[in-house]
Amino acid sequence: MLKKLRSPLYLALLIPALLTFASDLLSPIDHVFSNMRYKLGSYPASQSTIVLSFDGGVNASEKSIIDSRKLATVLENVAGQMPQRVFVDSPVKFGEDPQGDKALLEAIRQLKPDVTFVVRSKRSGFINQPFTVADFDIPNAEKLGGAPVALSAWRTNFIEFGLLSDYVINVGGKSYPTFPTALAHVRKGSQGAFAPEFLLDVESVPYLNASKFLKGDYPPGLLTGRTVIVNSAGIAPPMGYFGKGRMHPLALDLAGADALKKPVALSFNGIPLLIVVWLLIYLGSRAVTTRRKALLYAGAVAGVFVLPVLLQRLGLSLDMGGAALCAMIYGIARIWQKRVRRVQHTSTSGLPNLLALSARPLATGCDVVVAVIGRYEEILATLPKDLHGECARQIARRLSVGSGIDTVYNGEGGHFAWTEEARPLEMQLNHLEGLRALFSAPLQIGSYTFDTNIHFGLDRNEGIDAPTRVNSAVASANDALASGRSVELFEAERLAEAPWELSLHARIDEGLRNGEIWLAFQSQWDMREGRPIGAEALIRWSHPTRGPIAPDAFILQAERAGRIDALTYWVVDEAITAALAIAGLDQHFQMSVNLSAQMVDKPSLVPNFAEIVRRRGIDPHLLTIEVTETSSVRNRPAAVQNLSQLRSMGFRLSIDDFGTGEASLAYLADLPSDELKLDRRFVSRLLTHQREREIIRSTIGLAHALGQTVVAEGIEDEATYLALSRLGCDVGQGYFLGRPQPFAEFHQWYLKMGQRRKGSL
Repeated sequence: MLKKLRSPLYLALLIPALLTFASDLLSPIDHVFSNMRYKLGSYPASQSTIVLSFDGGVNASEKSIIDSRKLATVLENVAGQMPQRVFVDSPVKFGEDPQGDKALLEAIRQLKPDVTFVVRSKRSGFINQPFTVADFDIPNAEKLGGAPVALSAWRTNFIEFGLLSDYVINVGGKSYPTFPTALAHVRKGSQGAFAPEFLLDVESVPYLNASKFLKGDYPPGLLTGRTVIVNSAGIAPPMGYFGKGRMHPLALDLAGADALKKPVALSFNGIPLLIVVWLLIYLGSRAVTTRRKALLYAGAVAGVFVLPVLLQRLGLSLDMGGAALCAMIYGIARIWQKRVRRVQHTSTSGLPNLLALSARPLATGCDVVVAVIGRYEEILATLPKDLHGECARQIARRLSVGSGIDTVYNGEGGHFAWTEEARPLEMQLNHLEGLRALFSAPLQIGSYTFDTNIHFGLDRNEGIDAPTRVNSAVASANDALASGRSVELFEAERLAEAPWELSLHARIDEGLRNGEIWLAFQSQWDMREGRPIGAEALIRWSHPTRGPIAPDAFILQAERAGRIDALTYWVVDEAITAALAIAGLDQHFQMSVNLSAQMVDKPSLVPNFAEIVRRRGIDPHLLTIEVTETSSVRNRPAAVQNLSQLRSMGFRLSIDDFGTGEASLAYLADLPSDELKLDRRFVSRLLTHQREREIIRSTIGLAHALGQTVVAEGIEDEATYLALSRLGCDVGQGYFLGRPQPFAEFHQWYLKMGQRRKGSL
């Protein structure tokens, strides 16, 4: 099952489906394709409806409200034209002109029962967000002479392009029809909402300037038997109309009414089209003939771009973002697979080559082994060309059976490579000697029989890049072949590093004594108040001969050497010293320290922290424990119990690198933490990648819903800081706010910051 989920075919279904159900991340794809589709084709509007506008009709941009006297004059003149129906789509300034109000009431009575007042929402709404009474200014029935009211309110996408309107809106305990349903004489539909018909060219709707009707400058019979919309811009915000851009919401109402006149008016999310397109792709992937495969793939592409257009003309509206993403994922993955396969497979054997082994990250704790077959070129020269591949495959099968591994990589010149779990050196050498014995039996390739002579190269230099290790093993195999030895070991770097690793225990102790190992402090800022409120203690090692040693390097070695406990408690002690020194300046200053995954499940963890706090006399509430990567924790329940006890003692708990590795939702659910730290990989892509921006936004919302503080690390510039602040992030950390520095420098800097704050008060 997991293998299927990793395949491009099933990923092309799963990813768009999850995005469709779980978020609005496909809206940008839907938006782009919809805008392109509706730009390419449209049809003219019916002439039975005419817009009589004080402004620019569907193109109105300035807000305006018409006084009652002007509106009354226009409606009186419209009534004389004997229209079929009249919709008054203009807010009115009631109460400023009593005589005008009376005239308007009389004009309405002349038009009844064929007049309807339109009240527009003061805002656009998002999907699944209901409209309320506060969104509409509905005049009382007396002012409108008892004329019915229709509401105009549209749900929009992420950049306020109209998507859906309800048939009926309930406001203040009363149900009102929406404007498009009143225009189309439709009361209800199969669904609770409908989409506009963006193929309608709303700019072709007949339009007249209302000023002509104020002056009486109009021919008789102009409006007779037609639906008239008396319109002004009002205060409604403009909305997006696909294919046109920003327009007055009247454009959406006209398009909505046109959609309701079709045989059906149904709107669906991207799932139905996604399933259709995926099934075509699935059938294409299983097709035997190239012609059938091409037809099915072409059908899938047509399903994305053509089918929604055809169904739209019947009144069926389908989101296409999921289907488009499905086709893109599968197409890109298939192209990539073909390219990789061409590189990774040799032309004769079909086995992956050494480039494939060099291109993938090597697992921790593995050896790279390369076998070379003596006189391999002579064997190939003897065999017919069509048996070259079979020769390589037979050798690979023997190596696979003898080593118990699945994949053997085939290189030029009779080289065969693989990786296997590192054993003690003597055991590994005996194992390779056993493999060599397997080749004492001759190879039988077709009718040809060959004796084989095999030699091995072994690389055990863990921690360097894969190409270097593969090349080292190849060089060792060639040396073994040239010298006649069974196995040649390449351990130059391991031998060079052995004195360092074997004496690491003593070197760490020496570094702690003479100050080579020290703490740097990086400030953490309250992003709402714009001031430092804490710091993270970061361990550093400045070796006299090796220079600065990366923390990841020596911490990993310290864990292997069993020195991580002592190192961590030293860090905690030093961090407490710094916290107590700053407590005189700020009694709420938070100091953060990192806790290794190797320690979180140990029974001694809680007693040791309790003893340190008692001995140093510090309030645990001033210390934040950052829980790092947890994939290596052996006893997860014990780890959660320890951390929960530390929190109950008063320590704040922070989930570091949230969203990566094991710092997951499951861990968030298990651990009663106080803080989430957004990983710098997400923060660094905030300004350039919409997906990371939405992940950060969602994580902040989730954290706040759980009562957590959110810390963003890796803030490198002001733009990122401001963007995070707008998203509601609580605390920031990074080079833009302050680089890690020794405590003396940090203390002086903090003193100056305090003096500046006092001076500004």
